[in-house]
Amino acid sequence: MQFHLNGFRPGDPRISEPLAAGERPLSLPEETDVLIVGCGPAGLTLAAQMAAFPDIRTVIVDQKTGPLEQGQADGIAVRTMEMFQAFGFADQVKREAYWVNEATFWKPDPENSAGIIRTGRIEDTEDGLSEFPHVILNQARVHDFYLDVMHRSPQRAAPCYGRRFETLNRDQKGVTATFTNLTTGKADTIRARYVVGCDGARSGVRSSLGLQLEGDSDNAAWGVMDVLAVTDFPDIRLKSLIQSKEEGSILIIPREGGYMARFYIELDKLRADERVRERNITADHLIAAANRILRPYTLDVKDVAWWSVYEIGQRLCARYDDASEGVLPRVFIAGDACHTHSPKAGQGMNVSMQDTFNLGWKLAGVVRGQYPEDLLTTYSEERQAVAQELIDFDREWARVLAGKTGSEDDRFDDYFSTHLRYTAGTTIRYAPSRLTGDDTAQDLATGFQVGMRFHSAPVIRLADAKPMELGHVAEADGRWRLYLFGSATDQRLRDLHNWLDRDPTSPRVRYTPEDADPDAVIDIRAVFREGHRALELAEMPPGLLPRKGRYGLADYEKMFCPDPKADIWTMRGLDPRGCMVLVRPDQFIAQVLPLESQGQLTAYFDGFMLPQRG
Repeated sequence: MQFHLNGFRPGDPRISEPLAAGERPLSLPEETDVLIVGCGPAGLTLAAQMAAFPDIRTVIVDQKTGPLEQGQADGIAVRTMEMFQAFGFADQVKREAYWVNEATFWKPDPENSAGIIRTGRIEDTEDGLSEFPHVILNQARVHDFYLDVMHRSPQRAAPCYGRRFETLNRDQKGVTATFTNLTTGKADTIRARYVVGCDGARSGVRSSLGLQLEGDSDNAAWGVMDVLAVTDFPDIRLKSLIQSKEEGSILIIPREGGYMARFYIELDKLRADERVRERNITADHLIAAANRILRPYTLDVKDVAWWSVYEIGQRLCARYDDASEGVLPRVFIAGDACHTHSPKAGQGMNVSMQDTFNLGWKLAGVVRGQYPEDLLTTYSEERQAVAQELIDFDREWARVLAGKTGSEDDRFDDYFSTHLRYTAGTTIRYAPSRLTGDDTAQDLATGFQVGMRFHSAPVIRLADAKPMELGHVAEADGRWRLYLFGSATDQRLRDLHNWLDRDPTSPRVRYTPEDADPDAVIDIRAVFREGHRALELAEMPPGLLPRKGRYGLADYEKMFCPDPKADIWTMRGLDPRGCMVLVRPDQFIAQVLPLESQGQLTAYFDGFMLPQRG
């Protein structure tokens, strides 16, 4: 990370200088730019993103009286870990979490159908898919990390707890929301330009828009419990998918800390008109069911940290905002407020956080006058399609996991193996739009697929020879990243740099305010073909040593070279001719272009950005 740009500051460099002395008051102001309802994963992702912009007023409220202490979600996909890196706490998650390295499969013993045997064992995450692991960590700790990001921001942002959502009223200029203060019993009213409902499956914000979750139920009941137990089951510290002959299935997910494990336990099929709450199931019922499925192994549960029962169902909202014919959106929903499904695929929390990571930079850009308001319609367009894919996958996965041995659904090991990239969160691809360009130049960078997430790779930073991951230069700060791949001696690359830095028609000049640092909107990085010892800083284009801050200090962290141990040019299928790779603020690739395609780069940004200079 970089700091001391505007003068030496002692102490933790992650803590920004406050906008004003003292802590932010935990009361609702009369007005705000962005109002977030709900302090779940989606709401806190958005709040942490908005906290990066000191000039945007953001308020987040929740009905709970304080931070979450025991969460239900726990799976963190590798794509989500990449996002956490942008917020600055991926390493903390890695230290605390359980790493899901391998998965095992158990089926009925052919010589003793009353027992089970291991039938397979595979890597959980495909080699080279990401620099990060798939991990398990209590949702409450993820909340803690986001709250810490908010607290370290210039606004010293913090949620307003103890406010129950009541009503929402929209007019042409904004939205008025009313809450009940659960401490005083009085009504709190706040006026906002935009409102985002992250308030769960029973979302009051969604209901106020007249929207509904639509879908069906599988009439299947499952139990889940986090336990501390003594067992002779040999794979208790591995992710295990177990299918018995007659007693159903179990999915075991080891938890962080080395001792606790989560059990997803298949229960009896529900009748068409039956609800799981009518069964009066207890934790003892779940323990007994687990022991029947695990035979001949035993499970002696010493403590149940948390347990629940649920019905499998997949439901989706038709749209994620209040837009209508000729009316642009001002109210949005995210996370469980707009899609629900079973927890066994480990996607719910991940997709919810990605929802608001998609929305956050767009909201910030509109509020700051960088983008027109109609850009906000792309949130529902992009994320609703992602949720539909999740619903389809979850329906099939639930059916396969519950399939009886010998039936057509008896294939959960094969199904799991072939869908590893999906569960890792790396298969999302946004369709062509004004934010996602075409793939006519895809052959220049086959490993950086347009519409998909930017897949990091090792590099050597030129100025200080530091080995690092290229993708880790991206922070959750709303900036675009333009990676220029080419030879340091290529005149096309030098001409491109000169045009980007000086030409009034270049996107970097046209869309960056005059009083801002040159990389405040579009952060340009170069990755050369030459080794780092073959190049001299003094010979590099001036635009790759931009002068920034109050003292005009040079930024030496814009140039990179291949790591001889893992060449990015080979790993990501980069053509020796070089290219531009443009990456959105949410880490998805917007466009791949030849180095000489200044006109196409200009046309892309002209399609939705507002000029910042005359």
